[in-house]
Amino acid sequence: MKDLLNRSLSLGIGIIAESKEQIEKTMEELVNKGELTRKESAEWVDELVKKGEEARQKIESNVMERVQRTIGERREEGVTREEFNALLERIAKLEQRVGENE
Repeated sequence: MKDLLNRSLSLGIGIIAESKEQIEKTMEELVNKGELTRKESAEWVDELVKKGEEARQKIESNVMERVQRTIGERREEGVTREEFNALLERIAKLEQRVGENE
């Protein structure tokens, strides 16, 4: 689960990086056509990157909130794999003790 979350976040960061490059390329084309000045282009890039970062943070926050909620729900429904394995060990030890006492 943690690995999936990390891969998802890495993908999101990669998309943002790629988007910034695409934005810069598009703005450069507009500057070359004379439709924007270099200053306007830089301002647009900064603004778009800022909005993209804000969106990324919001998405990341939502994902983390849902993961925590899901973990909490599963916790209420049952035990974790680690807890299950610990219980199996305890049962095996108790069975061994009972067998020794019989």
